[in-house]
Amino acid sequence: MIKTLRPRKWICPTCVYRQRRVQRSLANLAAPAPSEDIRLPLASRTAPGSSQDDQNLRQIFDSQSFWQEFSRPRPAKLSSRPAGLFTNKHLTHPEGFQEFATITLQRAKKIVAKVLGASTVGEYRAIVRDLDRLSDLLCRVIDLADFVRATHPDREIQATAAKAYGLMFEYMNVLNTTAGLNDQLKRAAADPEVWGSWSEEEKVVAQILIKDFSKSAIDLPPTERQKFVDLSNEISQLGSSFVDSMAPEKEHLVFESSRLNGMDPVLVKQLTKWGKVKLPTVGAPAGLALRTVHDPEVRREIYMANRSAAGSQILRLEEMLRRRAELAKLSGYGSFAEMALTDKMAKSPESVDKFLHALSKDNATRVQLELSELLMLKHEDSTNKNAPNQLNPWDRDYYISRLLSRSRSKNRTPDFLSAYFSLGTVMQGLSRLFTRLYGIRFVPRETSPGETWNDDVRRLDIVDESDGHIAVVYCDLFERAGKNPNPAHFTLRCSRLISASEIAEVAHETGSIAAAEDAVNDGMATTRNPHTGELYQLPTIALICDFFRNATHNRPTLLSFRDVQTLFHEMGHAVHSMLGRTSLQNVSGTRCATDFAELPSVLMEHFVSAPEVLGLFARHWETNQPLPYQIVKEKLALDRRFAGTETEHQILLARLDQAYHSDLPLSPDFNSTSTYHAMLSLPNASLQEPKGTTWQGFFGHLFGYGATYYSYLFDRAIAGKVWKEVFGEGRESLNVERGGRFREEVLRWGGGRGGWACVAGVLGDEKLVEGGGAAMEEVGRWGVRD
Repeated sequence: MIKTLRPRKWICPTCVYRQRRVQRSLANLAAPAPSEDIRLPLASRTAPGSSQDDQNLRQIFDSQSFWQEFSRPRPAKLSSRPAGLFTNKHLTHPEGFQEFATITLQRAKKIVAKVLGASTVGEYRAIVRDLDRLSDLLCRVIDLADFVRATHPDREIQATAAKAYGLMFEYMNVLNTTAGLNDQLKRAAADPEVWGSWSEEEKVVAQILIKDFSKSAIDLPPTERQKFVDLSNEISQLGSSFVDSMAPEKEHLVFESSRLNGMDPVLVKQLTKWGKVKLPTVGAPAGLALRTVHDPEVRREIYMANRSAAGSQILRLEEMLRRRAELAKLSGYGSFAEMALTDKMAKSPESVDKFLHALSKDNATRVQLELSELLMLKHEDSTNKNAPNQLNPWDRDYYISRLLSRSRSKNRTPDFLSAYFSLGTVMQGLSRLFTRLYGIRFVPRETSPGETWNDDVRRLDIVDESDGHIAVVYCDLFERAGKNPNPAHFTLRCSRLISASEIAEVAHETGSIAAAEDAVNDGMATTRNPHTGELYQLPTIALICDFFRNATHNRPTLLSFRDVQTLFHEMGHAVHSMLGRTSLQNVSGTRCATDFAELPSVLMEHFVSAPEVLGLFARHWETNQPLPYQIVKEKLALDRRFAGTETEHQILLARLDQAYHSDLPLSPDFNSTSTYHAMLSLPNASLQEPKGTTWQGFFGHLFGYGATYYSYLFDRAIAGKVWKEVFGEGRESLNVERGGRFREEVLRWGGGRGGWACVAGVLGDEKLVEGGGAAMEEVGRWGVRD
């Protein structure tokens, strides 16, 4: 199937969830004092020949005056025509998107005609690369337009990008129902001479395309195929509406102010009118109330309202789930989960269940210890009159808050830790870490007029010590009005080998080879492999965060430890895109199985906690003193204090996701609320969800991660194992050989190698190569080790 085969925008469940995470938000209120003054090692701070780039990297993020000088266009650039967004030669003006889409369509139609007309062995040999190029052409427009329509501040440019997106998406749907493309690909793959001539990467892409064509009902009769398209469109609309329309059944609760004793009195006063407190049932005030209000009956009322979605939202969810089940049945699958998992590492719902069961068993003891501690605290609470020997769901956050407040240091201000993490030093640290592990570094690059969508965007060129320029990253990291606050990684253009025939084709249009090499990638970044001389289009990436900018020019943006973890996580996705430089676009970078894609980013969260890594960059922004690691150690202990109960909650949600995407929605009496309570009130669940809640209406990941919500837990388990076995739990976190092993066994393949083969390779465990239920169960037994 010709489409953007893998998710283009990575807004991970953890990236969004982390911002609401109870224990981190609590622990971040104040940093603990060290019981002993352990200092981080003073590691070598720069790679040979990169000293100026290293200094500039910090300065462009930390010094506004330096950035203004660095980014000021040179006179020669001021006199030239705009470079276009991302240096794309078509995007120099709003109408450029239409021009870009039109030219791309013309090129795409030529490739379609070539594939459909193939008849010789030589022509069939080229089919995989032709289809990959076709996919790349569509993604060039769709990925850029999707990003621009969501991010660019200019409404006119947003509108033209949306039109280009719609035009290309419509054409993509036409191709997905063009049976001739599927027939030709199957003929090519069935010919032993053709199959034998393909590289391993070409064979992998051929298999992916054949599977995706099959999942798009290409083999069905025309009437049923049209029904498939209609169902797919309906699911897309229902899913988008489900995510965008989240609302509680009750928007506010009204209390006497005296009943909110324990809550911040300033906030209570702000919410009070005519002697009554009008408390929103969702958002920060409700969360704070659940953590601080002493009255358990008030907490219970808030909890119930906070976890009860509007009835219309539940109807949307149930309709989406029914349509997905119908789609799967139409395609010959027993359930949507069965359909969705065929190309994942799990392969089947049964294997997912084995993983979750084993993980739950590993986690059970930790959960009981954590809840026992909370129950003991509740029992000791002299003001508590509400079932002192029973822990209720609305008690959990309240007693966690009280327990952590006992452990929290009283002699450190809330921003003590952040003083060691200016944004510039963290970016410096990432570059230094990647230099040691992978031999790559970040080089600040001045942009041309019109290249970025905002003056705050920094461009970094990624340079490999062996291969030279390998990627471009645009960093949009500062908050501004109207900007989406969720951290995200976008792949705007993937790695791909540009063939000599493509260059010759464009040279015929431009009149010269030199001009063709620029035009063949629309003016965006390319490079020649120094070893082979082949021309590649470079991965082009956008990293989006929403970090607070200090109003004073003499003080840099300082990140909380949670912010640093977020940046490391997103850079984990980015490094996968940078180093997964395949010759075919369909398996480049993060275009891999959903339940494998989080591994590099989750692994990066381990690195940020290692003293060896923090020693590369964590220094006080004013005094240049190194960070006392004991502070980080104590903070991590607080953050992980109730990791077991959090993991249990995620396991229950993963099981709920599987139940919703089984064949249950096909039943006439399907009720998502009954299923929700059945899953969250299993005998082994530590806290039983009270009847009357409908939290599933807030579970937005059911749309984007349908039947694959287990993926993050799965990759956390694998990342913990890799961190222990490969990087020695931090002791080998700067070891170039270990970094090279992870790069060679995991990162460089993108999606061109099976996830199990990558995991088996990096761990040196051959019994994992074939995957299956036994391997999924084994990963569950590893547990989640943060």
